[in-house]
Amino acid sequence: MDNHKPRSKFWFVFFILFSIWFSVLYCFDWSSLPGLSSFSQKSLQSLDSNPIQESSDPNPIPKSDDVPHDKNQTMASDANHKPNNVSTMDDTIENLERLQVKEEEEENGVEKGRTRKPCTGRYIYVQDIPTRFNDDYIKSCKLLNKWHHMCPYFDNMGLGQKLGNPQRLFSRTGWYVTHQFSLEVIFHNRMKQYESIFVPYYSGLDISRYLFDSYNTSIKDADSLELFRLLKGKPEWNVMNGRDHFLVCGRITWDFRRAVDTDSEWGNKLMILPESQSITMLTIESSPWDKNDFAIPYPTYFHPSNDDQVYERQNKMRRQRRRTLFCFAGAPRPNMDGSIRGEIMAQCTAARQKCKMMECKNDKHNCLKPVNVMKMFQNSVFCLQPPGDSFTRRSTFDSILAGCIPVFFTPGSAYVQYLWHLPKEYSSYSVLIPEGDVKQKKVSIDNVLSKISKSRISEMREQVIKLIPKVIYADPRSRLNKLEDAFDLTVKGVIERVEKLKREMREGRSYNDEFDSEISWKYYSFGTTEQHEWDHYFKRN
Repeated sequence: MDNHKPRSKFWFVFFILFSIWFSVLYCFDWSSLPGLSSFSQKSLQSLDSNPIQESSDPNPIPKSDDVPHDKNQTMASDANHKPNNVSTMDDTIENLERLQVKEEEEENGVEKGRTRKPCTGRYIYVQDIPTRFNDDYIKSCKLLNKWHHMCPYFDNMGLGQKLGNPQRLFSRTGWYVTHQFSLEVIFHNRMKQYESIFVPYYSGLDISRYLFDSYNTSIKDADSLELFRLLKGKPEWNVMNGRDHFLVCGRITWDFRRAVDTDSEWGNKLMILPESQSITMLTIESSPWDKNDFAIPYPTYFHPSNDDQVYERQNKMRRQRRRTLFCFAGAPRPNMDGSIRGEIMAQCTAARQKCKMMECKNDKHNCLKPVNVMKMFQNSVFCLQPPGDSFTRRSTFDSILAGCIPVFFTPGSAYVQYLWHLPKEYSSYSVLIPEGDVKQKKVSIDNVLSKISKSRISEMREQVIKLIPKVIYADPRSRLNKLEDAFDLTVKGVIERVEKLKREMREGRSYNDEFDSEISWKYYSFGTTEQHEWDHYFKRN
């Protein structure tokens, strides 16, 4: 009998402990503790364990007979990209403010020695929307471009196929054949934990299907209208009436600003819809005359996976010998009134050995080959960046990556565009030659650049090289430790904008009342609406 008593006591103690454990784990309301987010941790997207494998091709220029890539090589499944729905959410601004910044070591398990970034520990909720607004565009990649096979560009999570190191121009790793309009895919794959609501709608890939053939406006606008109908039905929208939402548009702003419902008109009307006036739109080129879109850099060919790869690139560009004073890669615009490209190309030809030129014609693919473009830029002191079909060019960021000082002809090409990424002191890293003087043949580009002293050139080039990490998008499958890339700076800009909007809502005011949209370029760039020396660049008839 005595032998049974210890066993009975053992089971009694075990039952008591199990009851306490069960009550604490399942019955206690943990969300009542201060500092815990009202968002489910499962709703935060993590890409560190994404099982995407790299794809490489010794011939990186895509051929028309290539078959579509396997989706597992390009995008993670919906389970990896789409978070669960928000667990609980009150329709008050204060509810969002529960998302508190945590110490990096506590919240993100960051190893010692890593520099804490300003946005670490702050949250972005990735909106759960159907795959018809993102992944399905990738599945139909053959339809995205009438002349080029786009599918290989979505390998490696949107970075494209591995470029390697041809002619020893680059480095062994980190370089890809990245398309200039693939930013939406890259950005979606880089999403981490911050504060705001990201809408992973690939608007650029959506409209790409309809730009170069005749389609009804209802077809062009269908996905945009359906997206906003879906978003307005979600509780997250009501918190700030969409003001804490943002999305990335991987094409220029003019592709989304169709003013009239005529089938022959260009683009869709995504950015002029009423709901879009609340959302923050990030695009590779913004409108100087509108309030709700903000420019972020075009994707380049360089996507490093660690800081050392960036330092290696910077040091290589510091040592680079440059035999050409200035260069230009592009095509003339004979049918565009006011275009200065013809005059620039004529001056480049006249400068002979001082200027190198790569003419981008439809019957050639020189400008589509990264090696050709980057080799010319790396061998030049200055890179000419005149407007083309619009204000901006991807070439601007390729030149920075090559340590080549950009030469602009209008402030609309960079200075009033990339406010979160480029210095306000534009003369520290670039040259501005007024386009009007070039058009009227009042100025010689050769003479202007030749007069800049060697010491001044060295100072400017060093500033350009320091900009490299700020204008590149790191590999989505990794992260930089000490450096902030274009993604980090973009997210920081969005967070600051949302926080400002929240303060204004609490105070019952709106910045939209402070200035007219026609001078938004001036307000965002300088914080003023007074007269400015650049006014004539942005006057519209």
